[in-house]
Amino acid sequence: MAIDNIFVFVLVFNYFGVPPVYQHRVLFYGIFGALVFRAVFIAVGAALMQYHAVVLIFGVFLVLTGLKLLWSPEQEIAPEKNPLIKLFRRVVPVSPDIHGSSFFVKLGERWHATRLFIALLFLEISDIVFAVDSVPAIFAVTREPLIVYMSNVFAILGLRAMYFLLADALRRFELLKYALALVLIFVGLKMTWLNSMYDGKFPIEWSLAIIAALLIGAVIASIVRGAREPRSQARET
Repeated sequence: MAIDNIFVFVLVFNYFGVPPVYQHRVLFYGIFGALVFRAVFIAVGAALMQYHAVVLIFGVFLVLTGLKLLWSPEQEIAPEKNPLIKLFRRVVPVSPDIHGSSFFVKLGERWHATRLFIALLFLEISDIVFAVDSVPAIFAVTREPLIVYMSNVFAILGLRAMYFLLADALRRFELLKYALALVLIFVGLKMTWLNSMYDGKFPIEWSLAIIAALLIGAVIASIVRGAREPRSQARET
């Protein structure tokens, strides 16, 4: 599920408007937390299967978000209007600003969570949901806890580098954001519908092929579009 995690990372950072300069810090703590949570999940093993309803809810959220990004790719970030921040604010005071690299800041006499901490929180939530789906699948292959955990460790440690590779590609290729929206929709459909059609696990080969086709197609279309625009501008002048 590592590929799926990366696209959710992009979604979370865009949704909360986290500047690239602070994304390294959020990912560092997010991956550290993921390693801890995976160890806990592997310790409890098959008990994760009871949270299948959470997987369905998260899948629906990804589908709806993908559709929203597909039809409105250029959305202005307004954290103070974010419904997720509004919900969290009922429990913990939240500042709508970044406040540098701090996760918490003291405003007046009260401590407030920053938008950076909210992004970290939702990264951890997303990893928990993906762990619910992936860890039991690995237990189906081997019952050795060390092998299960180390396979998760190697997958998670590669997420940080792969994320920044994708983030840079999104800036270079304009149409890649539409492919991202389609991938999110596909991941959501896989979690809510496609996995159940294939005895609980959609074929990984098909998943990679679909994601690769969407990304490569978007890159090629972006290059072709970029080559045509200078020609059209030259003709107009």
